[in-house]
Amino acid sequence: MDMLSSVGVVLAFIAIMVGAVLKGAHLAGLVNGAAFMIVIVGTIASGLVQTPGRAMSRAMAMVGWVFKPPSIDTAELIGRIVEWSRTARRKGLLALEAEVSKESDPFIRRGLELVYDGAAPDVVRRVLEVEIAAREAEDTSGAKVFEGLGIYAPTLGIIGAVLGLMAVMENLQSPEKLGPGIAAAFTATIYGIGAANLFLLPISSKLKQIIARQTQAREMVVEGLAAIAEGDNPRIIEAKLQGYLSEGERPASSGDEGEK
Repeated sequence: MDMLSSVGVVLAFIAIMVGAVLKGAHLAGLVNGAAFMIVIVGTIASGLVQTPGRAMSRAMAMVGWVFKPPSIDTAELIGRIVEWSRTARRKGLLALEAEVSKESDPFIRRGLELVYDGAAPDVVRRVLEVEIAAREAEDTSGAKVFEGLGIYAPTLGIIGAVLGLMAVMENLQSPEKLGPGIAAAFTATIYGIGAANLFLLPISSKLKQIIARQTQAREMVVEGLAAIAEGDNPRIIEAKLQGYLSEGERPASSGDEGEK
């Protein structure tokens, strides 16, 4: 569970509501059916027009990642790759057959199968890099759905405000209606800008960061499997793959232990 995302959503609502009260506005003024229809429903409509069905389906499947991102334990994955390299070095590539059946990740399993089948290192790289690019493109198209919605929402908020002001102009002969009418008109602007900057654009950015981490992890797997196919020493493979770890993830004494 990503606590930062959960806290961020709660703080977003608190910021709007408490800010409205501190500014002297009534919370009831933030509830406006017309503004909801124009901005929220209109934004969804714009997204449906812009987005192919497959990308929309992928976006809906990915939105849960904001609160529960896919688990990526890079250090643990490096340990598994190094262990595979030791097995292959001691018993040969055919010994990896048992590891193929144990692997639950389709991408890693496909890579292990290539190594087990004796594919050359450059073949392993080419095959897996094609899949990485395809997956990254598909996931990025899903993240861009929310980016597009974040672009449309403020504009539709302006449209809602203009429509509200048009209604106000029709009641100039009733001064008592001008204040509430103008306030209601600008509610649409709040909906549009708030939805875009507090939710839609941050969701898109968060998903892109998760996609980047997944891509980096897959690239690391490719490097490791290609090195196994090349017959590299397990300690060399471990040292190479640890370059993918952040400073906080790297074992403090791993380099010293490898030299003993």
